[in-house]
Amino acid sequence: MKTLFLFCLGICFFYIADAQQTPAPDSVLQQYVGKYKFPDGSVVAEVTVALESGALTMASSAGVSPLEKQGEALFAITQFQGTAKFNRDSNKKIIGVSINAMGYVLEGTKSDGSSLSFQAPFRNPAEYDFIWGRTTR
Repeated sequence: MKTLFLFCLGICFFYIADAQQTPAPDSVLQQYVGKYKFPDGSVVAEVTVALESGALTMASSAGVSPLEKQGEALFAITQFQGTAKFNRDSNKKIIGVSINAMGYVLEGTKSDGSSLSFQAPFRNPAEYDFIWGRTTR
């Protein structure tokens, strides 16, 4: 009886240790999510990779397609009979994508949003008061 208990305890220990080391599928796929911009004159200006219900999709002005994993950072673009290979830097961070679909080869860079800036659209301080519900009397 004691041996059976120790055996079950050992199995549980290894199962818990393995579960802690294996990332959840959504967290693995999350690294691909973002906007990828292509050079001027490309057949599409950008694509957006999104995670929906545990699966990746790629959307552009040409349409939306599910992405099916084929290998390390390689996905099939099912609706456009092509592939998307995500490129990494030396720190293993996704920095771009190479797409080969329907006779087109595209090289895009990931837009991380860090270069976005905010500029208030208002010039008159009275407009700010209006926004906040204050009067300027």
